[in-house]
Amino acid sequence: MFTFNIEDELFCKVEGTGKFCAKKGAMVAYKGDFKFDKMLLGPDNGGGVMGSLLGMAKRKLTGENIQLMTVEGSGIIYFATNAYHISVFSLEPGDCLSVESENLLAFPLELKYDVRFVGSGVLSQKGLATTVLSNLSNQVQQVAVMSDGNPLMLEAPCVVDPDALVAWTSDPNGGGDPRVTTNNFSWKTAIGQTSGESYQFQFNQPNQMVLVQPSERLSGLKISVD
Repeated sequence: MFTFNIEDELFCKVEGTGKFCAKKGAMVAYKGDFKFDKMLLGPDNGGGVMGSLLGMAKRKLTGENIQLMTVEGSGIIYFATNAYHISVFSLEPGDCLSVESENLLAFPLELKYDVRFVGSGVLSQKGLATTVLSNLSNQVQQVAVMSDGNPLMLEAPCVVDPDALVAWTSDPNGGGDPRVTTNNFSWKTAIGQTSGESYQFQFNQPNQMVLVQPSERLSGLKISVD
């Protein structure tokens, strides 16, 4: 079993023996003996080749597909990408983590890797679906995620910009998924003349943790009048 820890804010230090998944190409150094294999289809979640094919099709359809690799061996290994800051979530049995696929760095194979439909950010790049990692085991499991800049961890209730949202804790039935709120919808919204804060995600589940990065993704609709 591997343990995930943060080192110097920008590295994920993974230590132990076994096998896990990581973002393809994110390894920067290791001490020990490791083997790396590109995952052509993704984790099968117990469904074999057909389960992997269906999972890949769903991720491609929703835009939540990323290139992953399996890492197998023993020792200490470090991961990093573009000097992004690293955060590690510990998931109790029955817990889930919803995370933007582009922010996912590493996770154990014991987690169920899937896509779930949630509320839409409308004019945001944050769309109808999110990657979900569910802990169906009887042990605590860890997930490493990246953020563009030093992130802010908030406890619900809170409201966040979908373009800055990285990840949030939830449950297998979708409890804890955000509710879309809108402010001052008008013709200005369609032509880009609002404040830029017309849509937000509202989180209300008690003890829920929400990770926000200090860098916003580009909005989806670019029409403006100078």
